[in-house]
Amino acid sequence: MAAAAAELAGLFAVYKPAGVAWGRVREAVETRLLRELNAAPGRAPRQQVRFLPAPGGAVELVAARVPVLADHPLVRGPRFRKLKIGAGHRLDVKASGVFVLGIGHGNKLLTDLYNCHLTRVYTVGGLFGKATDDFSDTGNLVEKTTFDHITREKLERILAVIQGTNQKALLMYSNIDMKTQEAYELAVKGLIRPMGKSPPIITAVRCLQFALPEFQLEIHCLHETQQYLRKMVHEIGLELKSSAVCTQVRRIRDGVFTVDDALPRTQWNLQSIQEAIWNCQLKVETELEKTLGHGENSLLHQLDGDTAEHGQS
Repeated sequence: MAAAAAELAGLFAVYKPAGVAWGRVREAVETRLLRELNAAPGRAPRQQVRFLPAPGGAVELVAARVPVLADHPLVRGPRFRKLKIGAGHRLDVKASGVFVLGIGHGNKLLTDLYNCHLTRVYTVGGLFGKATDDFSDTGNLVEKTTFDHITREKLERILAVIQGTNQKALLMYSNIDMKTQEAYELAVKGLIRPMGKSPPIITAVRCLQFALPEFQLEIHCLHETQQYLRKMVHEIGLELKSSAVCTQVRRIRDGVFTVDDALPRTQWNLQSIQEAIWNCQLKVETELEKTLGHGENSLLHQLDGDTAEHGQS
């Protein structure tokens, strides 16, 4: 049991279904792990020497080894009562998809990954022709509009404008001089990203499906919320002289974790989570070394150098 608990240290991803709060998902994972850890056979109770009456009613006492009652499960209670499980970038109740959790030292790795400012990818469904008060298809209806004039070409032109505008924001918040060799090398490696707080930034967006009135987008973004993506669908509708609501927000990638790494609810158990931690360990370490490493080519090293140069000038 101690060995199993020791292996529960690292990062793993689960698939959060729509309609469930992220806190409930974390609680469900913790409850299942605690139940399995406490059900596993533990060490045998300690033995102590007690002087007990001799059999047959004799007056003298004899030494005997008996188990320590304080070690009995009914006296001691469950050995594991709480696990320190941290949550990565949250998903709201209506959203679904990849949800990263950390156990043990994985909580520190969650902070390190947050400081990497990695891109997240979503598939977002939309429906032209109506608007609601919360930009989702389940909100209160505000208006209905026509949409027959919308074509895929018009939609893709709007998406190109959105991507171009956000690319300028990405360069501005990355605080990197784009005329330097270092900036070129970072761009080639795909490491240009804001290394601090910034507004939501869309790094890429494309149309996956278009069949009026429905459409589906793939959005790559940083520092977003799911509500921001719903509002983006609403604004796309307005730009196309119509209206639109969001029908689905599904995260298919969170940094190094993809849908293939995310455990469905049927696999939220001790063995599957241990395997998931082990399988994802290498790519997490590789990403942290690439982005937050202390070598001469690390992004932080270059940013620190740029900061020092600006401070001296």
